[in-house]
Amino acid sequence: MSLDDDARWLEWVTKQFESIAGDDKEIDIDEFKAALKVKESFFAERFFVLFDSDGSSSISLDELLKALDLLIHGSETDKLRFLFQVYDVDGHGSIDPDELRTVLKSCLRESAISLPEEKLDDLTLALFESADKDNSGAITFEELKEELENFPEVMENLTISAANWLKPPDLDHKKRHAPRYLTRAYWQNNSRKLLFLCSYACFNLLLFIGAMLQHREGGGWYMVAKGCGQCLNFNCTFVMVLMLRRCLTWLRATWLLRVLPLDQNILLHQIVGYAILCYTLLHTMAHIFNFVQLSRRGEFTMWEYLLTTRPGIGWVKGTASVTGIVLQVVICLMVLCSSTFVRRSGHFEVFYWSHLSYVWVWSLLMVHCANFWKWFVVPGLVFLLEKIIGIAVSRIGGLYIVEVNLLPSKVTHLVIKRPQFFHFKPGDYVYINIPVIAKYEWHPFTISSAPEQSDSLWLHIRSTGQWTNRLYEYFRQLETETNRPKRLSTSLRNHRQLRAQEDLFSSANSNGTVASNEDDAIELMMYRQCGSRSDVTPAAVSGASGLVEPLPDELGPAERGEAPPLREISVKSGENHRFCNIKSYVDGPYGTPTRQIFASEHAVLIGAGIGITPFASILQSIMYRYRRRKQNCPNCNYSWCENIKDSEMKLRKVDFIWINRDQKSFEWFVSLLTKLEMDQADEEPEGRFLEMHMYMTSALSKNDMKAIGLQMALDLLAKKEKRDSITGLRTRTQPGRPEWGKVFQKVSEENKGKVHVFYCGSPALAKVIKAQCEHFSFNFYKENF
Repeated sequence: MSLDDDARWLEWVTKQFESIAGDDKEIDIDEFKAALKVKESFFAERFFVLFDSDGSSSISLDELLKALDLLIHGSETDKLRFLFQVYDVDGHGSIDPDELRTVLKSCLRESAISLPEEKLDDLTLALFESADKDNSGAITFEELKEELENFPEVMENLTISAANWLKPPDLDHKKRHAPRYLTRAYWQNNSRKLLFLCSYACFNLLLFIGAMLQHREGGGWYMVAKGCGQCLNFNCTFVMVLMLRRCLTWLRATWLLRVLPLDQNILLHQIVGYAILCYTLLHTMAHIFNFVQLSRRGEFTMWEYLLTTRPGIGWVKGTASVTGIVLQVVICLMVLCSSTFVRRSGHFEVFYWSHLSYVWVWSLLMVHCANFWKWFVVPGLVFLLEKIIGIAVSRIGGLYIVEVNLLPSKVTHLVIKRPQFFHFKPGDYVYINIPVIAKYEWHPFTISSAPEQSDSLWLHIRSTGQWTNRLYEYFRQLETETNRPKRLSTSLRNHRQLRAQEDLFSSANSNGTVASNEDDAIELMMYRQCGSRSDVTPAAVSGASGLVEPLPDELGPAERGEAPPLREISVKSGENHRFCNIKSYVDGPYGTPTRQIFASEHAVLIGAGIGITPFASILQSIMYRYRRRKQNCPNCNYSWCENIKDSEMKLRKVDFIWINRDQKSFEWFVSLLTKLEMDQADEEPEGRFLEMHMYMTSALSKNDMKAIGLQMALDLLAKKEKRDSITGLRTRTQPGRPEWGKVFQKVSEENKGKVHVFYCGSPALAKVIKAQCEHFSFNFYKENF
């Protein structure tokens, strides 16, 4: 750091110290804990003791500056010495197994990771045996330093990440950079959208100018009103065209996909909606000013022109002004209720019902404007035809929800009996209506099962709004009610089943279950050889409670070392799983940008949280096609996949990245991911076809002093057991958030062909990933509803 940077840093730390310290200009342990914002008091207490060099039970400004100077400006050896002192709880100059176990237990709590006590013992033993080079029963500073040299990424930026007040502000962020929208990469990667928007703006301008010139005899304000009115004729029709989902799904299979931004129809629909709002406001304002001028030289007042039919303005009994006022109010309400803060704040129903006002808008426009029907007739007929087809398809035969799983973080997994005529592609979505939840409401959800799974459809629905919460609570309360009238014999039988499942858990732990000893609601998923529902021989449905009764003495294919099929059933009976027979209606399927994945050469799939759902379907379908390419040697049983490009799938490499906030969220699809790993048990000549990358954002990063020991232990145990302790997968779960620059740099260096990045998750993260894609010239596709 330069002298200026040092001075700025010193000023920053002094300011932060004054905001934390009390009137005595000293920081006590409580103030230190509050400032550090750690979940586990162990680290706060250890850091406090080491900062308090004079043992006065308080930290002065000089002591703080000395400690911070070591952590921020100190050498690697200085930082390692500090870390060693944190782990050396008794201060005897070495770390014994009990101290290491205490530290690792605190690390687990700090990172919000829940593991059984036995797993904690395994982690302690793995790290201690690796670090204790001389088998003396204690780890010295030199041994810890030597062990850390095996983890070079840890020492890149060793800090205490949670203590933001310890670090000076990052001056790099203050440097001005050119706006992303002005870069060459942005224009190249968004050429279709930008060209379309330019064409749209030019067409509106031509309509506006043409209408103004046609009515130039009426004066300036009248010309503006007519120009806006002509633009509204076009836009109020075009906004509907952008939501012709069946037509857009069909167009995605044509060459027009390479010319038109069909994958961004939702964004364009929003842009046109805001344009309609602006045109209506300007149109109304221009008419008001024109009415003011007419009232000064005519027989009617301004209010009569605006609120009555007496002036006779309009082609239907002079109702143009009245219908215009109503249209203005309705359009403003529709735009307001469509705002992001309404849709994302758990009030989707407000958006849904207010948006149905489009019927009144079009009806009023027919009365308001004599020429609107000419713009509307053809798109309106197509829209009506789409609606009729949708109603017919959704009502034919009616579907039934046959199985429900209540997953962590209030996720409802619905299994719907799939009709024979229902065909879809990976990543497609449907609108579902469940009359017992809400008779008239339809909501869009991505299909999470593969098209090759012919007997059922899967939907994974996270509770974020009123309808989704009602859905979750309906099945949760239904389960509670059905579980009440249990007889003693039933309870005893279930008790025996639970004991059998505990044995099964311990024997099948390598099959990819999430290790946790705190949540009894964890569902252990296994795969058994069965083709349809009638083939489920290990389970019987109880008449009283509708629960599954497994036979634990039968081994599944995963336990026998066989590759399991796609069909998945639950072996846990209890509150989270049941069979049912509930009427539902499905409208769709509708295409998404992910349909282009099989035309890619190198696909990067990024799911954030429940955003994994479209990729669950895609991954299953990819691996189904991958297995069809797989070859086996008849002599040595060696298997490999031929790298053949065909019209059905051009993929050469798939990187799947799943980002979750907490450990429990991995339970949603851990069994599916386990199966995908088993399909790739053999290494391929050109590397793995599918690589998975798991990130847990609540876990502290490897270069955080509060997590170094834990992450080292997890790495060592994963290498020893060939599976991750957090998820049970072979893929190691990485702590923190991905460093997208490094991730995409690695993808770029693999040279597997043109890279296409597909994302489903929060809009905020989408902007970050899209910016990186533009930097590396990757194609970016975002899931939209």
